[in-house]
Amino acid sequence: MEDRVKAGGTRATWALRPPKPEDVETIAELRATVMRPDLERLGRFDEHRVRQRLRDSFSPEHTSIIEIDRELAGCVTLRPGEDGQWLEYFYLAPHHQGRGVGSAVLRTLLARTDTQGVSVRLQALQGSAAQRLYERHGFEVESQDPIDVYMVRRPGVPG
Repeated sequence: MEDRVKAGGTRATWALRPPKPEDVETIAELRATVMRPDLERLGRFDEHRVRQRLRDSFSPEHTSIIEIDRELAGCVTLRPGEDGQWLEYFYLAPHHQGRGVGSAVLRTLLARTDTQGVSVRLQALQGSAAQRLYERHGFEVESQDPIDVYMVRRPGVPG
C-alpha cells in the first residue's frame, strides 16, 4: 500500500511493508526515542526496558513498517484480540511527525477494520500527543489510570 500526503508544502510518499528481521532493533530504538519524553514526564523511563518490551512482544505477522520516500520512518502493529483489533506500537520518527503521515496511516488501518466490522482498542500514555490524534479519529476513552489511557473506536465512527 502506498499513498501521498502533503507535508510542509511538499509531497511525501509513504508506504506500508512487512517487517524484515533486521528492522526489530531499528524499531526498538525508534520506540525509545518517541516514548522517552512522555515516559520521563511520568517518571517511568527505563533505558533498557523501553527497548526490551518491544523485542519481547514483536509480532512480525501483525506489524507493518511505515516507509516515507523509501526510508524506514515508523511502524504500526494491529493485532487481533478477543474484543476486536489492538493498535500497538504505532511510532513515527519525530522528524516525520506533524506532517499528516500518521493520520493517513491511521485512516488506512481504520478503513480496513471498518470493513471488517470490528472495534479497535489501544493504550496510550496519559498526557501524550498521541491521545489527541486518536480522539480526532473517533477513539473514545474507555478507562484510565495514572499512567495509561485505554481507548476504543467502534466500527464506522467518523474521524
